Amino acid sequence: MTSAKNKMNISVTEKAHAWFKKEFDLENGDGIRFFGKLYGKTAVHDNYSLGMQYAQPNDVLAQVDVDGVIYFIEKSDEWFFSGYDFHVDYDENADEPLYSFT
Repeated sequence: MTSAKNKMNISVTEKAHAWFKKEFDLENGDGIRFFGKLYGKTAVHDNYSLGMQYAQPNDVLAQVDVDGVIYFIEKSDEWFFSGYDFHVDYDENADEPLYSFT
């Protein structure tokens, strides 16, 4: 799903979804929020890193539903994701999510 304002997309692969489901013991109706936080680094941000938390959507910028689990970004985090589509995959070697911004 995309937001009307900036047409941002979020995608989560089936392998990434399986990891989140296992790690967070997710059930239908649960949600995972992605957000920007101070300190760290991403491929497109210096001094900021990506955070995630178990949460319910409130004021959604973008979201995708994968088998009843909602992965989303709040409008308050638009500053971090603006200008990019956000993709969540799974790194089998590291056994963790792999994030990319396009």
